[in-house]
Amino acid sequence: MKLTGILIAAAVFFGANSAVAQYSSQKDAQYLATLKAVVNFKIDDEEHIKNVEALRQNQSFNRKLQRMLNKLSNARTKNTTNRQVLKILEKAGEDIYKLLD
Repeated sequence: MKLTGILIAAAVFFGANSAVAQYSSQKDAQYLATLKAVVNFKIDDEEHIKNVEALRQNQSFNRKLQRMLNKLSNARTKNTTNRQVLKILEKAGEDIYKLLD
C-alpha cells in the first residue's frame, strides 16, 4: 500500500514537471510564431520594402547571409550558437507578443 502511494506521488510529480515543460515549450513556440508573423508583416512596410528588395538582389549580402545561416542547425542537439540565437529570438518574440497583446 505504501509503495502504491509512493508510485502515485512520483507519477503526479513527474507528470506536473512534464506539463510545465510542455507549457513552456508551447509559449516559446508561440513567441517564435509571433516574431515570424510580425517580421513577415513588417518586411513589406513602405519604409523598408525598397531596401529589402535591394538586399534580395545583392549577391554579396546573400552569400554572407547564407554563410551565417550555415552556422545554424535545426537538429535536436544544438550547439551554443544555436541556443543563443534561439534565446534571442524567443525573447524578442515574447517582447513583441506582450506589446501587441
